[in-house]
Amino acid sequence: MHPILRITVVLCATTIATFATPQPAHAQAPVGLMGDLLKDVTDVETKIIDLAKALPEPAYAWRPMEGVRSTGEVFQHIAADNYFMPALMDIPAPKETGITSDYPTASAFEKRPMSRAAVLAELQKSFAFLRSSMTGATDAQLTTAFGQRKTTGRALWIATATHLHEHLGQLIAYARANKVVPPWSK
Repeated sequence: MHPILRITVVLCATTIATFATPQPAHAQAPVGLMGDLLKDVTDVETKIIDLAKALPEPAYAWRPMEGVRSTGEVFQHIAADNYFMPALMDIPAPKETGITSDYPTASAFEKRPMSRAAVLAELQKSFAFLRSSMTGATDAQLTTAFGQRKTTGRALWIATATHLHEHLGQLIAYARANKVVPPWSK
Protein backbone atom coordinates (compact mmCIF):
# COMPACT_ATOMS: atom_id res chain seq x y z
CA MET A 1 0.00 0.00 0.00
CA HIS A 2 1.23 3.50 -0.84
CA PRO A 3 2.53 5.36 2.27
CA ILE A 4 0.15 8.34 1.82
CA LEU A 5 -2.82 5.99 1.42
CA ARG A 6 -1.71 4.07 4.53
CA ILE A 7 -1.52 7.32 6.57
CA THR A 8 -4.97 8.37 5.30
CA VAL A 9 -6.50 5.01 6.27
CA VAL A 10 -4.92 5.17 9.74
CA LEU A 11 -6.14 8.75 10.29
CA CYS A 12 -9.66 7.86 9.15
CA ALA A 13 -9.77 4.77 11.38
CA THR A 14 -8.51 6.77 14.35
CA THR A 15 -11.09 9.50 13.76
CA ILE A 16 -13.94 7.01 13.45
CA ALA A 17 -12.82 5.19 16.60
CA THR A 18 -12.63 8.45 18.52
CA PHE A 19 -16.13 9.57 17.58
CA ALA A 20 -17.60 6.08 17.97
CA THR A 21 -16.31 5.77 21.54
CA PRO A 22 -19.11 6.53 23.99
CA GLN A 23 -18.43 9.63 26.07
CA PRO A 24 -18.79 9.49 29.85
CA ALA A 25 -22.29 10.47 31.04
CA HIS A 26 -20.97 13.57 32.82
CA ALA A 27 -19.47 14.86 29.56
CA GLN A 28 -22.70 14.68 27.61
CA ALA A 29 -24.95 17.70 27.34
CA PRO A 30 -28.42 17.27 28.80
CA VAL A 31 -31.17 16.33 26.38
CA GLY A 32 -34.92 16.87 26.47
CA LEU A 33 -36.28 19.61 28.70
CA MET A 34 -32.98 20.29 30.49
CA GLY A 35 -31.11 20.48 27.19
CA ASP A 36 -33.64 22.98 25.83
CA LEU A 37 -33.58 25.06 29.02
CA LEU A 38 -29.79 25.04 29.12
CA LYS A 39 -29.58 26.29 25.52
CA ASP A 40 -32.11 29.01 26.34
CA VAL A 41 -30.29 30.08 29.51
CA THR A 42 -26.97 30.17 27.62
CA ASP A 43 -28.52 32.47 24.99
CA VAL A 44 -29.97 34.78 27.66
CA GLU A 45 -26.62 34.74 29.49
CA THR A 46 -24.82 35.94 26.37
CA LYS A 47 -27.25 38.84 25.96
CA ILE A 48 -27.14 39.86 29.63
CA ILE A 49 -23.33 39.75 29.72
CA ASP A 50 -23.15 41.70 26.43
CA LEU A 51 -25.44 44.38 27.91
CA ALA A 52 -23.41 44.50 31.12
CA LYS A 53 -20.27 45.12 29.05
CA ALA A 54 -21.94 47.65 26.73
CA LEU A 55 -23.34 49.86 29.49
CA PRO A 56 -20.91 52.49 30.80
CA GLU A 57 -20.25 52.90 34.53
CA PRO A 58 -22.71 55.84 34.99
CA ALA A 59 -25.55 53.72 33.57
CA TYR A 60 -25.11 51.22 36.40
CA ALA A 61 -26.43 53.83 38.86
CA TRP A 62 -29.36 54.80 36.62
CA ARG A 63 -32.89 53.90 37.68
CA PRO A 64 -36.14 54.80 35.92
CA MET A 65 -37.65 56.17 39.13
CA GLU A 66 -37.21 56.17 42.88
CA GLY A 67 -37.87 52.82 44.54
CA VAL A 68 -36.94 50.76 41.46
CA ARG A 69 -33.70 48.79 41.10
CA SER A 70 -30.87 50.57 39.33
CA THR A 71 -29.23 48.90 36.34
CA GLY A 72 -26.38 47.62 38.51
CA GLU A 73 -28.84 46.35 41.11
CA VAL A 74 -30.70 44.39 38.42
CA PHE A 75 -27.44 42.74 37.37
CA GLN A 76 -26.68 41.91 41.02
CA HIS A 77 -30.21 40.54 41.46
CA ILE A 78 -29.69 38.24 38.47
CA ALA A 79 -26.37 37.00 39.88
CA ALA A 80 -27.95 36.42 43.30
CA ASP A 81 -30.80 34.38 41.86
CA ASN A 82 -28.42 32.40 39.64
CA TYR A 83 -26.97 31.15 42.94
CA PHE A 84 -30.25 31.07 44.86
CA MET A 85 -32.40 28.96 42.50
CA PRO A 86 -30.00 25.98 42.54
CA ALA A 87 -29.67 26.40 46.33
CA LEU A 88 -33.43 25.78 46.55
CA MET A 89 -32.69 22.36 45.03
CA ASP A 90 -30.01 21.57 47.59
CA ILE A 91 -27.14 22.57 45.27
CA PRO A 92 -25.04 24.75 47.59
CA ALA A 93 -23.99 28.14 46.26
CA PRO A 94 -20.29 29.02 46.56
CA LYS A 95 -19.60 29.74 50.23
CA GLU A 96 -18.24 33.26 49.55
CA THR A 97 -21.67 34.35 48.26
CA GLY A 98 -23.30 33.68 51.64
CA ILE A 99 -26.39 32.49 49.72
CA THR A 100 -28.40 29.59 51.09
CA SER A 101 -31.92 28.38 50.38
CA ASP A 102 -33.25 31.26 52.54
CA TYR A 103 -34.18 34.25 50.35
CA PRO A 104 -32.85 36.89 52.80
CA THR A 105 -29.32 35.60 52.01
CA ALA A 106 -29.87 36.26 48.30
CA SER A 107 -31.31 39.67 49.10
CA ALA A 108 -28.25 40.51 51.23
CA PHE A 109 -25.96 39.49 48.35
CA GLU A 110 -27.83 41.86 46.01
CA LYS A 111 -27.27 44.78 48.33
CA ARG A 112 -23.47 44.41 48.55
CA PRO A 113 -21.69 47.47 47.17
CA MET A 114 -19.98 46.43 43.92
CA SER A 115 -18.15 48.26 41.18
CA ARG A 116 -19.13 47.73 37.54
CA ALA A 117 -16.14 45.37 37.13
CA ALA A 118 -17.12 43.37 40.22
CA VAL A 119 -20.74 43.11 39.03
CA LEU A 120 -19.61 41.85 35.64
CA ALA A 121 -17.26 39.29 37.22
CA GLU A 122 -20.01 38.11 39.58
CA LEU A 123 -22.50 37.77 36.72
CA GLN A 124 -20.05 35.58 34.81
CA LYS A 125 -19.33 33.40 37.87
CA SER A 126 -23.03 33.07 38.69
CA PHE A 127 -23.92 31.99 35.15
CA ALA A 128 -21.12 29.41 35.18
CA PHE A 129 -22.53 28.08 38.47
CA LEU A 130 -26.08 28.05 37.10
CA ARG A 131 -25.09 26.21 33.91
CA SER A 132 -23.08 23.68 35.93
CA SER A 133 -26.07 23.13 38.24
CA MET A 134 -28.42 22.67 35.31
CA THR A 135 -26.04 20.31 33.50
CA GLY A 136 -25.80 18.15 36.60
CA ALA A 137 -29.58 17.93 37.10
CA THR A 138 -30.93 14.40 36.89
CA ASP A 139 -34.30 13.31 35.55
CA ALA A 140 -35.20 12.28 39.11
CA GLN A 141 -34.55 15.83 40.34
CA LEU A 142 -36.98 17.18 37.75
CA THR A 143 -39.89 15.40 39.42
CA THR A 144 -38.67 15.74 43.02
CA ALA A 145 -40.56 18.28 45.12
CA PHE A 146 -38.47 20.95 46.90
CA GLY A 147 -39.17 23.63 49.47
CA GLN A 148 -42.20 24.50 51.53
CA ARG A 149 -44.46 24.79 48.48
CA LYS A 150 -43.26 21.43 47.18
CA THR A 151 -42.33 22.80 43.77
CA THR A 152 -40.73 20.30 41.38
CA GLY A 153 -37.21 20.70 40.07
CA ARG A 154 -38.73 21.07 36.60
CA ALA A 155 -40.85 24.03 37.76
CA LEU A 156 -37.87 25.68 39.45
CA TRP A 157 -35.67 25.40 36.34
CA ILE A 158 -38.47 26.81 34.17
CA ALA A 159 -38.93 29.65 36.66
CA THR A 160 -35.19 30.31 36.50
CA ALA A 161 -35.28 30.70 32.71
CA THR A 162 -38.43 32.83 32.88
CA HIS A 163 -36.84 35.06 35.53
CA LEU A 164 -33.80 35.64 33.33
CA HIS A 165 -35.99 36.62 30.37
CA GLU A 166 -37.96 39.03 32.54
CA HIS A 167 -34.80 40.85 33.58
CA LEU A 168 -33.31 40.75 30.09
CA GLY A 169 -36.34 42.70 28.87
CA GLN A 170 -35.97 45.13 31.76
CA LEU A 171 -32.27 45.62 30.98
CA ILE A 172 -32.96 46.21 27.29
CA ALA A 173 -35.33 49.02 28.27
CA TYR A 174 -32.76 50.40 30.74
CA ALA A 175 -30.03 50.27 28.08
CA ARG A 176 -32.14 52.06 25.48
CA ALA A 177 -33.12 54.72 28.04
CA ASN A 178 -29.37 55.28 28.44
CA LYS A 179 -28.94 55.47 24.65
CA VAL A 180 -27.17 52.10 24.46
CA VAL A 181 -28.28 49.78 21.67
CA PRO A 182 -28.14 46.10 22.64
CA PRO A 183 -25.08 44.69 20.83
CA TRP A 184 -27.04 41.93 19.06
CA SER A 185 -29.51 44.52 17.66
CA LYS A 186 -26.94 46.59 15.78
